[in-house]
Amino acid sequence: MKERAFFIAATGQNVGKTTTCLGLLSGLKKRHRSVGYLKPVGQEYVETETGTHVDKDVVLFRSYFQLKDAYEEMSPVLFPRGFTRDYLDGLVSRDELVQKIKRSFSAVTSRHSVTVIEGTGHTGVGSIVELNNAQVASLLNIPVLLIASGGLGSSFDELELNRVQCEKYNVRVAGVILNRVLNEKRAMIEEYMQKALSRWNIPLLGCIPFDPFLSTPTMNDFEMLFESALLTGKEHRWRHFETIRLVASPVEMHRTFIEPRQLIITPASREDIILATLTRVWDLKIAHQEEDLQTGLILTGKTPPKDSILEQIKKANIPLLYVPVSSFIAMKMINSHTIKIRSEDEPKIAKAIQVVESHIDFSRLEEAIR
Repeated sequence: MKERAFFIAATGQNVGKTTTCLGLLSGLKKRHRSVGYLKPVGQEYVETETGTHVDKDVVLFRSYFQLKDAYEEMSPVLFPRGFTRDYLDGLVSRDELVQKIKRSFSAVTSRHSVTVIEGTGHTGVGSIVELNNAQVASLLNIPVLLIASGGLGSSFDELELNRVQCEKYNVRVAGVILNRVLNEKRAMIEEYMQKALSRWNIPLLGCIPFDPFLSTPTMNDFEMLFESALLTGKEHRWRHFETIRLVASPVEMHRTFIEPRQLIITPASREDIILATLTRVWDLKIAHQEEDLQTGLILTGKTPPKDSILEQIKKANIPLLYVPVSSFIAMKMINSHTIKIRSEDEPKIAKAIQVVESHIDFSRLEEAIR
């Protein structure tokens, strides 16, 4: 039997492509003897223990699903900083890039009954180096599944733009998956999106509900955002926060708004706020031995926290980050930051798989990619 593979592209940035791929791979592993994963072109990469540069999503999938294919095969081409200029200057050969991708595709798919090929962003990403997602899918002669945000009109408009791009390179769009659909609108969107897609004869393969936990940040996200390391509570860098509060109010008001799983942002000079938070943490620990407020602190300002304050935060085992900018700038950076799933964040990976896998029609998907 000919080995099967399909390409996953999104209609835009931060639509949830990687999250969807996690659920797809998990569901396919329950239905096939062996499932592979490949990311032909990567932009954000990490260095492995062997010194190899690999797309960060490849590290996530290889680690979590215990895949055995070599890193170099799963992540054949990377676009590091300056790559575009090198390509336009003629320092990079497109033929070599194409051959790398084809060799990796051939090697990985030969070992698996089905392989998930994850693209980078929407179908047009990579056009400046003549290797956009639609072009790569065309090179590999495989169908595309498009992931779109969970709306109706605007989502369909974005699907049309990406479908036309696929059509340009003679790539078949085999299906559509909607992600982050609001529960109260889910039935309506599913019904009418299927009607809209019928004009293209493309099936709707899944309608994944919005889950707020998948958007909750961790202290590790803020370590990366602010390029700073935790000063205390390092073992809690993967703690998730349900709310983020910028505190500049009187301490009496602050006390009434302290909640579990809350990240508090305040100037390091506001020792009254910090001590009030510590008091609440210790009160809860003393009253309920097993309970923890599970809070976190980001202290801001030009002056770092005093050693005496740091020592008290350390005793309370609260994860603390100090960033030498104003609280306003810190909050602005956080609000514009997109939370990504990391390979170490196993609770979020497990939740993503559970939410996505349970809302994909795998029988219809198998039929669509056949």
